[in-house]
Amino acid sequence: MTEDLLQLKVASECSDCRRCWRGNPEGGGEPGRVDRIVQEVIRRVRGEAAPDARRMVPVGVSVRHVHLSQKALEHLYGPGSRVTKLRDLYQPGAYATEQTITLVGSRMRAVERVRVLAPLRDYVQVELARTDGILLGIDLPVRDSGQLDGATPITLVGPKGALTLPVAIRAIRHIHLSPADARRMGLQGARRVRVRTAGPKALVFDNVAVKVGEEYIPELHLDTDDANAADLVCGDSVEIEV
Repeated sequence: MTEDLLQLKVASECSDCRRCWRGNPEGGGEPGRVDRIVQEVIRRVRGEAAPDARRMVPVGVSVRHVHLSQKALEHLYGPGSRVTKLRDLYQPGAYATEQTITLVGSRMRAVERVRVLAPLRDYVQVELARTDGILLGIDLPVRDSGQLDGATPITLVGPKGALTLPVAIRAIRHIHLSPADARRMGLQGARRVRVRTAGPKALVFDNVAVKVGEEYIPELHLDTDDANAADLVCGDSVEIEV
């Protein structure tokens, strides 16, 4: 039986199934439930092992954003400027601010209202997806956060000023873990892992960096291109492979 037929069979046998399909605007069901049932049946038919619950982590889809230093913030927003919290992010202490900027690429194309994330850092960094780079007419190297060697020049425009700096990158896929979570998952000392997704567009992400810190809670960070390729949204679960 094909995956499509399995989905139809599950749908026909579940009177509430329409409320559980991924992305259903009506809500009220369990997001992705049908996908999970189908994938579990497929695994059993193929004789594959079920996902290891110890290594399941939620997904965080990272849309385009900017990290600023205090000096850069004041250049863009004016002397004495401070960021204002808009909402907390998943990782403790991290939050989106009310401040946004405009990004301008080499083709004079612009992306407006790009969110500034906080806390502020001691450097400036612009994190984009590859499709953002295509729109702006720039090539973006893949880098870990804070590693800006070879980063692409981009212009940041705020209400009080502008900066052109070599700070635009595509962030490497990475997982946040606390030391306790790393030990529980058997990932002490791991630097790169693979991550397996489920669903109709299931795939395996290779070369996923592992970031361990006392302040972290488990989460896989993907940019919008990677998330869309695997049909993932924030809160979906994926399995770490060792």
